[in-house]
Amino acid sequence: MDSIEQKIGYKFRNSLLLAEAVTHPSLAYETQRPHFDNQRLEFLGDAVLQLVLTEYLYQQFPQFTEGHLTKLRSRLVSRDALDAFATRIGLGEFLLLGKGEEASGGRKRASTLADAFESLIGAVYLDGSLEAANAFILRHCRVELKEILEAPDEVNPKGQLQEILQAITPTSPDYHIVSEEGPDHCKVFQSRVEWEGVDLGSGVGNSKKAAEIEAARTALHNEKWLPLANVQEPGNSQEQL
Repeated sequence: MDSIEQKIGYKFRNSLLLAEAVTHPSLAYETQRPHFDNQRLEFLGDAVLQLVLTEYLYQQFPQFTEGHLTKLRSRLVSRDALDAFATRIGLGEFLLLGKGEEASGGRKRASTLADAFESLIGAVYLDGSLEAANAFILRHCRVELKEILEAPDEVNPKGQLQEILQAITPTSPDYHIVSEEGPDHCKVFQSRVEWEGVDLGSGVGNSKKAAEIEAARTALHNEKWLPLANVQEPGNSQEQL
């Protein structure tokens, strides 16, 4: 418990709340303690996270409409974003999992990490206060918040790339994390994006999501899909030759 408290920068007064936050439902099922898992804390933490980020964005961008603020918030509360927050503090290594979940790679599963991060927020809120949860959230979301402050109106490169590619074929681009380096609090990820067997580009970032965005931006610059797009044009089809 001391190790995880050092990682997250918060000292619990009630250590049982921390234990509950890192207990996956699979372990609760195996130990026949169905009421001791992190699902209820996840429910609470999700609400606290939404409130804190909503207030932060509301204060930072007084000129933005409700719709614009909602889009910005969605970038911070998506499963990919929550997975990045959890990965940055090495939360996976502290999770208490059932044997089956452990064997199937649950310690690194994005949905499991995202849920655990929200549970941790709920635990901090109950143990401390809304003020403590606010400080915890803003501290661990600082990388993504900085990206939004620097480019709140930026076009989503991943969405733009997908729209272009799906106009050619129904196939969506695939993103792969090919490497990660550095300590847990300052990791650097490298992502590669592929489509129809073509390596479109790669990018690096301080989170998986940021690396994927950079890979998409590189792909938009490279335009390696153009040869296949030309093949798909009606005038180039074999049937019309």
